[in-house]
Amino acid sequence: MAASKKAVENANRLRYIRALERFHKSMISYLVNTQELTQERFEKKLANAHTLLQRTEAIQLYKGELQDLQNFVKKIIAYHGSKEDIQNIKEDILYHSNQLEKSKNAKRYKKDKHIKSKFDDWE
Repeated sequence: MAASKKAVENANRLRYIRALERFHKSMISYLVNTQELTQERFEKKLANAHTLLQRTEAIQLYKGELQDLQNFVKKIIAYHGSKEDIQNIKEDILYHSNQLEKSKNAKRYKKDKHIKSKFDDWE
């Protein structure tokens, strides 16, 4: 029994999203945990992670946070061959990664207990 076209598209979409997340996580982990960060090692790690990302087919994403992740990954890839200082690159990548995580968490956690109108019907 062959899989339907929609199931195949969904599987490819998930595979692409996981590849983006894996790329993001590996680059952040590398930047945070490396003691002696050099431009050459960063370029090598970036090239290796990029080849793993290229194994999956790029798919159009429509959800906002996934588009942000995709744009962030493209931004990291754009640093390949850059003449900018490695510490500036590290700070920029970590800052934007933090902003991405903050935007994800802001959508997930909403404290309804602080909304006064929620408890108006109790009185």
